[in-house]
Amino acid sequence: MASSALIQVRIDEEIKQKADNLFADLGFDTPTAIRIFINQSIRREGMPFEVAKPTPNAKTLAALLSSMDIVPKTYNSFREILEEVDAEIANEERYED
Repeated sequence: MASSALIQVRIDEEIKQKADNLFADLGFDTPTAIRIFINQSIRREGMPFEVAKPTPNAKTLAALLSSMDIVPKTYNSFREILEEVDAEIANEERYED
């Protein structure tokens, strides 16, 4: 028989319990599931499932692309910014009355 090596991994207790329950429902224990994962990784020479960054859906992608068309306003001075803010506040106060 081949010699064996020990692998130790720290994992959140709740995640471990969920994994234990899932694997038990499938008919094996967590160490067996981990061995299956490792053997499949070796067999495929990579992860036995796709690993990719999330891709935005069409609606999110459209929103991202449309936001690129927004040109931020620029100011020549901090005073100019404050004057605009004061004008907006005065405008809002006028509508509140």
